[in-house]
Formats: sequence, structure tokens, C-alpha cells
Amino acid sequence: MSALKVASLHCPNCGGSLQLRGFAHTLSAACPFCGAILDTSTRLFQVVQTSQQRQPIAPPVPLGSRGKIDSVEWEVIGFQVRSTSSEGVQYEWREYVLFNPYRGFRYLTEYDGHWNFVRTLARLPEVSGSAVRLDGKLFRLFQGGVATTSYVCGEFPWRLQLNEAVTYHDYVAAPEILSAEQTSNGEEITWSWGHYMTGQQVWQALHLKGAPPRPSGIAANQPSPYKGSLSGLWALYAWFLLVLACLMVLSSIFLSGERVFENSYEFVPRAGIEPSFVTDPFELHGQTSNVQVNVDTDLENDWTYLNFALIDVNSGHAYNFGRQLSFYEGNASDGHWKEGSKRDSVKLSSIPPGKYYLRVDPEMDKTSKSVMHYRIEVRRGVVSWSYFFIAAILLGIPPAIKTWRTFGFERARWRDSNNSGFPALSRGTA
Repeated sequence: MSALKVASLHCPNCGGSLQLRGFAHTLSAACPFCGAILDTSTRLFQVVQTSQQRQPIAPPVPLGSRGKIDSVEWEVIGFQVRSTSSEGVQYEWREYVLFNPYRGFRYLTEYDGHWNFVRTLARLPEVSGSAVRLDGKLFRLFQGGVATTSYVCGEFPWRLQLNEAVTYHDYVAAPEILSAEQTSNGEEITWSWGHYMTGQQVWQALHLKGAPPRPSGIAANQPSPYKGSLSGLWALYAWFLLVLACLMVLSSIFLSGERVFENSYEFVPRAGIEPSFVTDPFELHGQTSNVQVNVDTDLENDWTYLNFALIDVNSGHAYNFGRQLSFYEGNASDGHWKEGSKRDSVKLSSIPPGKYYLRVDPEMDKTSKSVMHYRIEVRRGVVSWSYFFIAAILLGIPPAIKTWRTFGFERARWRDSNNSGFPALSRGTA
């Protein structure tokens, strides 16, 4: 935007010199010397109010600052402080008027270090209860209240008065926000659309010195730092699951779970009888892989402990392990009950090929009169689907954490909303 001449006039209240950058578009201005609010709609300025009734404020973004936002150069020509009250707490935010002689007016709003670049809407959105729709996008009511103007300086494209109150409603679809302002008499309603900006973006765009105010909390339409990549992360997780499932299917094809040994036995718990024995040798063919030992018993209201050793015939190397089984059942006042299992299995990993046998040493209560019949089965190269589920759980941790953070961010955002305590715009009002 090239340098433009400004209109130089005088305040009728104090005689101070005024410079208007908005030309005929400026309808109100605040005298920088006496604070009077002036009607500038004609060359004969009229005093609307004579005092700001508060100490002058130096805007964090100085009037006259220039820079490009959305590829258009703007100049800051006006500043106002507005406030609202909620549950006895007073909240203040700041608004800046931006002007371009070819594009008209835009606005910058700032609250707690969060910024929005705002323009007025030429058409009304569709109002439906506590939500509105614009260009197919749904905006939810975030908050409403009564906003009061408590301080102004610079120029404004509307007839301004201090302590003027309007009813406002804010609807959000982050990073966008729709705001409706209705005059106290209810005759006029103005809609505006804004999108979120960081303080750093504002400072860079307007070439301001120093650092912007640090943001505090979460703004109504602040974009979530997690939501953008969340769907992609879950899509990537789904692809990982598909790859894992394919690997497990391929494994089940090449790891056939060949049965290499099976036999049935009987155990009678008697004192003085050595219960341990060894099985016939069996061959483990192929590559190094897992070995699964399955045990199936006919226990009834009893227990057993089976000590095993898988022994290499040639080297004598032993893989020791044990399994405890118990099975009890009965009847109680609330019906039949069962506890434990008659079957169990154990999987030994990375067993080299070769000739092996099992040493088995069963134990039971020596006072038991039960005779236990059991079957031992040995399989080679059994697919372990537990690895698939473990991998699926581990791979699901990152997207689960990000999802939890995303919903946590949204909960924190809507915790500051008063949408349930303030009425939405009626369909008739819009």
C-alpha cells in the first residue's frame, strides 16, 4: 500500500490537530489530546462524548503500523478495549481497526495473547439453535454475553460511543470463528468471520519490534496441535496392522505347527514310587524355531505339577520348565461353579533342530486317591498370535496417546465456554 495523504482537521473540543487515515470511511474518531469522541461523518466535527473516563492506554500494536496479512497491506488506524462480565468476573480484550483504501476495513482482536484476523460478513449464516452454518461448515456456540466499550483511540468506521453495550455470540469451528453483535435495541445485528493467528504471526506481518504478549490458556478457536495429524496416524496404524496380519498368515503357512510327539500316560500318587520317566526320542526338523508342549489331563477337584526337561540327545543340553494345573468344581447357593483348567501349554523359543526327548516328573498330593490320566503333545514351529496382539497394542500406543491429548485439548477449550448459560440467537433474530 503506497503512502497516502491524510486529512488534517481539528478537534472542536480542544483544538488539537487530527489526522484521518480512513478518509470519508471514518465515521468516528477519538481525539488523542483530550480523549473526546467525535462524529467525523461530516467536515464539521461534532463532539459525541467529552471524556474517556480512564487513563490513556498505549496500544501494544501502535496506530500507524503497517504490514501484509493475507497478501494485502493494512494500516492500523483504530484501537478499542472491550469487556464483559461472567459470574462476577470482568474480562477484557482488545480490538484493532485495519484499513486499506482498496479493500476497506478489517480487524484484529486479541485476548490473553491469542489473535484473530476478522472481517464483516456480507450475508447471514444459517442459524439453527445453538449452532450456525456458513459455506457448509458447522460452527458451535462457544459463548455469549454483553460487551461494553471502555476505551478507544484512533478512527472507526461506525458511530462510536463509550460504554456502548452490545449483545454478542461467538460460534467456533477451529481455527475459524463467527461472531454476531446485536445492538441494545435489537434492531441491528452484525456478523463477522475471523481466523486464528499467533502473536508471532501478527508481529512479523506488521513488522513490530520486541515480542508479542505470551498466550495464556486455550483460545476459543485455537487450532489443536494434535488434531491435524490424528487421522493420518490412525491410518498409518491400520496399515501396520494389515502388514502384521499378512506376516502372521505367511508365518502360519510356513510354520505349520508339525506334531513331532504325542503319547498318553497315567500317574498314581503313591509314596516310595519314583514318578519321573523319559519319553521316546523325537526329531525336530528344519530351522531353529519354537517348540510347544501341550498337556491335557482328566483332573477332577485336584491339582498336579509337571516338571519337564527337553533334552538334546547328542549334547545333553536340557531346557527345564514346569506347569501347574488344577481343576475344581462344585455347587453353591448361586449355582454351579468351576475353577482352573485341565489343559495347559508352554512354548519354548529358539530350539535348534536335532533329536530330543522329554524327562517328565509329575507331582500330586500323596494322600490323593485320584489316578490322573494325561496326554503330552509336542509341536514344532507353532505360530504365536500373542505376538501379533502385543505388537498391535504397542503400535497403538502413539495414536492412542495423541487421541487422548486431542480430546484433552478440546475438553480444556470447552471448559471455558458458557454456551449452556447464555441463550443462542433465535432463528427469527438472524
